[in-house]
Amino acid sequence: MWGDDLRHVAKDVVNDVSYAGSLMRGEILGLERRRIWRDEDKLEIVMSVGIDGATVTQVAQRHEVTRQQIYAWRHDLKKKGLWSPDAGALFLPLDMPVAAGVPVAQATVAERPPPVAVELRLRGGRSLHFESTIDPAALSVLIRAVDSA
Repeated sequence: MWGDDLRHVAKDVVNDVSYAGSLMRGEILGLERRRIWRDEDKLEIVMSVGIDGATVTQVAQRHEVTRQQIYAWRHDLKKKGLWSPDAGALFLPLDMPVAAGVPVAQATVAERPPPVAVELRLRGGRSLHFESTIDPAALSVLIRAVDSA
């Protein structure tokens, strides 16, 4: 059988296979090349999706990998805790005066900016959605209640 003859080159890449009767002929091109990707490289590639409107297909073509490979890397990196779908989220500083560990209500200002929707991510995948005009003391109570539930 032809497989016995080629057993010593099992890792070689065979191309241009042709059949001549019961014999099989193939051209050996060389050793199979598998790239080894570090997690840092995978993360950089996965995070480049969406930058300047780059699609998964465009990023995959740029790095000579398949789209499915990028999706698999996303899944693996997420399981390892190295990537989050919210990785591109914008976090803004919250200016809340604190006295002895308890938030203090700020004096009301004559002109207040319009309320902004805020999403606060807590441990365990929980999140709170509220307006930026919420009373800091009420927010503190709400966070503690949700966090302890």
